Amino acid sequence: MSKPAIFLDRDGVINEDTGYVSQVDDFHFLPGVIEALQLLKKKGYLLIVVTNQSGIARGYFTEDDFMNLTEWMDWSLADRDVDLDGIYFCPHHPDHGVPCDCRKPEPGMLLLAQQELGIDMSRSYMVGDKPSDLEAAANAHVAHRILVKTGKPVTDEGIELADAVYDTLHDFAVAVPVAG
Repeated sequence: MSKPAIFLDRDGVINEDTGYVSQVDDFHFLPGVIEALQLLKKKGYLLIVVTNQSGIARGYFTEDDFMNLTEWMDWSLADRDVDLDGIYFCPHHPDHGVPCDCRKPEPGMLLLAQQELGIDMSRSYMVGDKPSDLEAAANAHVAHRILVKTGKPVTDEGIELADAVYDTLHDFAVAVPVAG
């Protein structure tokens, strides 16, 4: 049986978006995020991180840098009873290499997670801080698109693409129904 998931952008949703975050010292969980992720797990959702990391293609940091930070983030969450079910990233940028189908707003990361983890997109949510996150969700047929105000400035385009807008991930986690 397929399962519902919460797809989460990373920078601006889980952590402060300070620009090309690639080192542990630069990674700061946003207030209330850990509690929000704990609540979403208790409500029965898979938690999937889907993140564009164009800093790799641009040469700002290496894929190893990203993987080291991701491992630290994953363990930091696991130590707080939050087990992420998947972490997917796009290392590409259209101006620095070949086109891909994984860079949001393309749906590649979400569709790969769906295939690998048996996700029911009709009962799933995408939480992002910018239009490309929500466009990726629409392109992957994720039923619910949520915009949070903790990252990039909220735009009219983002509001139009969103089914709902929340101040924080925690506000969304409180409001979302139990998976069923």
